Amino acid sequence: MTNPAGGGASGRGQRDLRVRVKTARGRKLSSTLWLERQLNDPYVQRAKKEGYRGRAAYKILELDDKYRFLVPGARVVDLGCAPGGWCQVAVARVNALADRSGKKQGTVLGVDLQAVDPIAGAQIHQLDFLADGAEAQVKAWLGGRADVVMSDMAAAASGHQGTDHLRIIALCDAAAEFAFDVLEEGGTFVAKVLAGGAEAELQTKLKQNFTKVANVKPPASRSDSSEKFVIATGFRGNRQVAQPPETGA
Repeated sequence: MTNPAGGGASGRGQRDLRVRVKTARGRKLSSTLWLERQLNDPYVQRAKKEGYRGRAAYKILELDDKYRFLVPGARVVDLGCAPGGWCQVAVARVNALADRSGKKQGTVLGVDLQAVDPIAGAQIHQLDFLADGAEAQVKAWLGGRADVVMSDMAAAASGHQGTDHLRIIALCDAAAEFAFDVLEEGGTFVAKVLAGGAEAELQTKLKQNFTKVANVKPPASRSDSSEKFVIATGFRGNRQVAQPPETGA
């Protein structure tokens, strides 16, 4: 007789595949739930199998599959690159290791506040991007223009959603200002933001300086996360600054 709820023994087998993590002395419930989610996350499992340093690699893969900005020969700057998954994707897609396919060779420059293990084909530097002189240092390492500036920078969580949102918007705004200075005409800016409403000014600046601006939540971004990604394509080449409205005499 068929079990309508789960297909008999097969259904029970599928349910048993989920890993359950028991609580342990000294471990908070939130830590136990996080560990259980990680163990059951298909993107975490894929990352381990396919050699990526984290599930975040699939976010940039999915965004690039849709918008095609990591093309062979592109010069890419990755801000907030730890642990390195975005750099790994960029190295492969822009051909930074110069394979024998005849495609143009690109470059990948990664920067993060934390130390990041070396990645073949990428130039990685430890640097606080918000420190005085940091932008000038990154420009010196870059040694020219970039085709793509992408930012996965995030501030340490405070536990207060509004504060965290403002902090990440500040980081995204700093990344955008850097992009305005270094991008080639037609270039692309990609950054993580948190939904919350305070990004209106940033969106306005991006729309002034790029031909298209989209806000996307890729499939690899967890459904319970407030993160989304802004994708600005077609950099206009010359920084556009909004003019204040005229006032009457």
